[in-house]
Amino acid sequence: MQTISQLAKQHRVSRTTILYYEREGLLNPSYRAENGYRWYGENEAKRLSAILAYRSYGVPINKIAPLLDREDDMTQEHILRDQFNALENEIQRLRQQQKAIVILLEQPRLLEQNMVTKERWVDIMVAAGMREEDMMNWHKQFEKMEPDAHQEFLESLNIDEEEITKIRTWSKEA
Repeated sequence: MQTISQLAKQHRVSRTTILYYEREGLLNPSYRAENGYRWYGENEAKRLSAILAYRSYGVPINKIAPLLDREDDMTQEHILRDQFNALENEIQRLRQQQKAIVILLEQPRLLEQNMVTKERWVDIMVAAGMREEDMMNWHKQFEKMEPDAHQEFLESLNIDEEEITKIRTWSKEA
């Protein structure tokens, strides 16, 4: 038998993660002592391994219980096929966004005509799934690889010179 901390350490997850799985009904201790300590046996350790494996495949939490409690392999196959298809659709969506960005970048006239503003560009990046830190890294890499093109790009978005200087300065500092 293991405590929650021992189980967490064994599986290289946080104690909070195990408590979350308990709240979601995926993992329950085999025994709870009078002092409230949770104790986990070999079955629970195997179940946690399975949960972590499904999570590594990107299976949503609400789809894991049927996989763990399945009576046949058809449920598992069906859910994993659905997950595979969902991932494929997401990859296709991201590829389409990449293509749109490449097309935009290969047509500098569009940028020169001010069809794309800073705000619109940020919207495109967010729609592509980029967070603030991803956008900062993008700028850093652009500055590192093509500083002149980075300057031209920022100017094309009608960003004032002061802000361009700030962006390029922190881009160089990293």
